[in-house]
Amino acid sequence: MENLTYPIGRFVFEGMTAVQKQEWIQLIEQYPEKLKALVGDLTEEQLNTPYRAGGWTIRQVVHHVADFSINALIRFKLALTENNPTIKPFLEDRWALLSDTKDMPIEASLAILQGTCARMTTLLNSMSMAEFERQFYHPEKGSQMSLKQFLSFTRWHAYHHLAHIQHAKDRLNW
Repeated sequence: MENLTYPIGRFVFEGMTAVQKQEWIQLIEQYPEKLKALVGDLTEEQLNTPYRAGGWTIRQVVHHVADFSINALIRFKLALTENNPTIKPFLEDRWALLSDTKDMPIEASLAILQGTCARMTTLLNSMSMAEFERQFYHPEKGSQMSLKQFLSFTRWHAYHHLAHIQHAKDRLNW
């Protein structure tokens, strides 16, 4: 079950080098196309299939990563323009039950991802290593998070969900 829940492992942050920063930004930039390639040929029935027992449908996962990308971009911008802002968590399990996540075609969320990842890539590439030391407070976790840690998490989160979909496709022989 751990492999189905955390197919690329649990998130662990061990610091960030300049080389890692560039690699992570590049992975975020490439993500929308990778996701689109992975889900572009899925049928409605396949999109409505949970990626694992008890998990969200693939449709919900696609919409969730778009929701996350919107929130991630805002969190980066808040931390760059305010002194240690408190971010607003979102109740992703509840968001996943709303009609725009459960029922809507995925094309709108793929477009959102294309736009937010492009904007995020431009923003992240413009940041100095010192700016990645800036922080925000995450009230749900009860802790501070630096932008270098959040960049690492953002990259991990995207590919964590990409792996969910890939594992479902492999397991179901799609």
